[in-house]
Formats: sequence, C-alpha cells, structure tokens
Amino acid sequence: MFHYQFRKGKTDAPVLVLLHGTGGDEFSLLPLHEALDPNASILSIRGNVLENGAPRFFKRLAEGVYDEKDLHEQGEKLADFLVTFFEENQLDLQNLVFVGYSNGANIALKLLIDQSNRFKKGILFHPMYPVKQIADQALPQSAFFVTLGTHDPIVPVKESEHVLELLENRRATVTALWTHSHQLTYAEVEEAKNWLQKKRL
Repeated sequence: MFHYQFRKGKTDAPVLVLLHGTGGDEFSLLPLHEALDPNASILSIRGNVLENGAPRFFKRLAEGVYDEKDLHEQGEKLADFLVTFFEENQLDLQNLVFVGYSNGANIALKLLIDQSNRFKKGILFHPMYPVKQIADQALPQSAFFVTLGTHDPIVPVKESEHVLELLENRRATVTALWTHSHQLTYAEVEEAKNWLQKKRL
C-alpha cells in the first residue's frame, strides 16, 4: 500500500501521477499541480523504500548502481496500484501522465518502457537509467518530455544521453530540454506545461 495525496480534477483533463525524488514524499511535488495544469487530477505517491530514512521508489546498491531485482518488483507493485486506483476512482489510464523527478522519474521510465500498453506519457525531470535488463519493444505511441543537466552532479551527461538514446531507439516521441544542474527550475516546469498543453490539442 502506498501513501498518497489525491485531488480530483476535470473529467477530460490529464491525471498527473507525481513521483518525488529521494527524500521526498507525497507532498513534495504538489506545487506542480497549479504550475502544470490546475484542471488536472493529481495523484501524488510516496515511495515505499527507505534509504537511511529517505523515501525512494526502489533500492540501489550504490550511487548510480540500481538493485535491478528490486526495481522490477517495485515497478510491478506501483503499476498494480495505479491500475487498481484508476479503476476504483473511474479514471481513464489513457489520461495518465507521469511527472517524475530524479528517482521518481527513474521508476516512471521503468513503467513507460516495460508497460507501454498501459502507460504512454511522461514528464521526466533529470532521469537516469543504468539498467542492463531493458525491454526492447518499440514505443511509437509514447511521448516524453525529458529534462537533463549539462553540469548535473548526480547524473553524468553520458547517462542523460543514454536515456535519450533508449527512447529514440524505440521510436518514442521525445522532447528534450537541457538545463544546468539537477535542481528542478521554473523554466523546466514552464516548458513541461507547454508540452502538456500541446499533447491535449
């Protein structure tokens, strides 16, 4: 069971699934609601894994080294939770848009790649995906807005480029924005808002 915050929006608006970075919680990204789309429904989820007391969405063995077994297991749990939640609240999975920051973007990327029949849109702020076992199916119906840092102290440029290659090689539609660091900025959110509006047209 996940701790979460849910706010119902307009029926025809997106359902933004907010996934925080390491050390955040279900309240951390709530300010993005008004910034991205005040008419959207919001489901903000807290990760179930603790690392030295800091909530995350999956375990890691070291900085930049993922526990891939746990990533898979936690990804399945999150996907099952989302499907059940959407059914119980009469929400359409086609309206789901992941909005993930750092660790939250990484678990979102896992679901968007592995379960593209269910999940097709994601706003990923500063993701990283050093994973060996990656599903290789094409993603021609999937759309991503991705931000990356040229001087990110957590995600090296080569790892950011790796994420873009993963998506582009699978024929996903990718809009990339390079920023300076790992910090989430107003400019990133504003560009994400513009991307989201275009996807609704």
